[in-house]
Amino acid sequence: MHKLSRRELAHGLARYLAVGGLASGLVPLGGLVNLAQAQGQPLDKVVLAGWSKPISEITNLLVEADKGFFRAQGIEFSYLPGAGGGDALRNLLSGQADVAFTDPGSLFAALDKGEKLRAIYDVYPQNVFNVVSLKSRNITKPADLKGKRVGVYSLSSGTRQNLQVLLHSAGLSEADITLVPTGLLNFAPLMQGQVDATAATDTGLLVGRQRGLGEVNVMEVRQQLNLSSDLLVVREETYQQQKALLRRFLTGFRDSAQWMMRTPEEAARLATRVAIDGQNEAINLEVIKLRNASSISALTQKKGLGSLDSAMLQRGLQVYRELGVLSREIAVSSIVGADLLPIKP
Repeated sequence: MHKLSRRELAHGLARYLAVGGLASGLVPLGGLVNLAQAQGQPLDKVVLAGWSKPISEITNLLVEADKGFFRAQGIEFSYLPGAGGGDALRNLLSGQADVAFTDPGSLFAALDKGEKLRAIYDVYPQNVFNVVSLKSRNITKPADLKGKRVGVYSLSSGTRQNLQVLLHSAGLSEADITLVPTGLLNFAPLMQGQVDATAATDTGLLVGRQRGLGEVNVMEVRQQLNLSSDLLVVREETYQQQKALLRRFLTGFRDSAQWMMRTPEEAARLATRVAIDGQNEAINLEVIKLRNASSISALTQKKGLGSLDSAMLQRGLQVYRELGVLSREIAVSSIVGADLLPIKP
């Protein structure tokens, strides 16, 4: 008879608690037995560099102390806030983080500069970016942005990259507008008349409307290019040398996303404690529902959350080449690491 190793026993116990014991309600997830402790080994540390501060739409990543999704995989997880996808990549490339939560445009720009990176998980396969203006400004199509002041979260954010896509659809570029970095809560400048329009996301628009934004015109970037909003990205060296650890990390990440989909009400309640913008539970719930929806596509329904759409990424590379963001051809096969994803349950 095969004698189980300590590692196999610990893994089996963790899976029982995470799947069987927890499902029956006998063991609270916050009290999950530590896999690494059961093995007598320290946790593997993984730092995720984000594009944002700890906000309600990423509640699944902020409840690790309560839920232990990564701890169940033998990982000590921490979230490093940022100010845009470019910021997340800088934190990755500087060695401050192991994984970056970033937008495809920022990834493409880094690749064009010669950085060796891999996309390993598609967080939001739906494009959630938009450009919003007050009805009184009469901006109804991309061409109307010419000569206008347009806000973005930051100069290194996905809002800027997606604004470029929208401008390009009308034969315009950033030279045809005045670009204004406004910060994450960028609907205040719009309401105060400091900008004529602002690039944002669906969740940002929802919060803005809750805060009295009023009647607006919304141009969705997905109508021009439904490219993923965010990906998980690692350095090529990490991808080649740490595959077992990354697989465990992605399992924890997917488990956290599935929890938020199954129990959005609980996530909204916890967000009041862990998210800096989470004071209103009802708004949290609407934000979380939007973000849950953007995590799903026809491909993820078939192959599981996080599945990467190489054809769409190739189309994105083509569009960004047309934008002038990329100076050379990049083969999508060289930047996608789809072999790390956990098998769909």
